[in-house]
Amino acid sequence: MEALIPLIIQAISGAVGGGVIGNVVKSAAMSMLPKLLAGVVGGVAGGSAIGPIIAGMIGGDMSSGMDMSSIVGDVVGGLVGGGVLTGIAGAVMGAMKK
Repeated sequence: MEALIPLIIQAISGAVGGGVIGNVVKSAAMSMLPKLLAGVVGGVAGGSAIGPIIAGMIGGDMSSGMDMSSIVGDVVGGLVGGGVLTGIAGAVMGAMKK
């Protein structure tokens, strides 16, 4: 159960990041469902890749699973990953429509 909590945090923050980037960048002209799906996938990937780096930068203990620095790392990684993947997916879908 403790292993699922970071994934849930990353998925939710990725969906938020994807929704925000999808609404800000108008070239990502796609409906809400693809924005959120791309955000969730990007959030989990970004949170897994960037999360430990962010947690280490703010002085977190990498051995303990649920301290404040690892949660912040998961949130930031999820937001960044979800936003980036949604932006890329929007650009690709926009280019395919032309």
